[in-house]
Amino acid sequence: MKLFIVAALFVAAAMAAPTTIDGQAQIVVQNIDNIGTGPYAYESETSNGIVQKEQGQLKNVGTENEALEVRGQYSYPGDDGVIYTITYIANELGFQPQGAHIP
Repeated sequence: MKLFIVAALFVAAAMAAPTTIDGQAQIVVQNIDNIGTGPYAYESETSNGIVQKEQGQLKNVGTENEALEVRGQYSYPGDDGVIYTITYIANELGFQPQGAHIP
């Protein structure tokens, strides 16, 4: 019950938050290559400068070690005017991000 109350408070706080310019961003580029089976890829860009690209595929198909491997990157403008970019791989070893600003 306590968890439900805490969750409800978080939802209420999020709903009361003021709308920022990011909340008004529009998608300006969107490309999706995914037929539901096999590898996939997508990219998108929003009017507030956020850019995302990702591709994924199964590796070791049909074996005991079959795993999804995803590679991608995203970037966004920080409040300080710097464009931050994260490049990542996610696979059986977990999510592995890299970026100049990540320790």
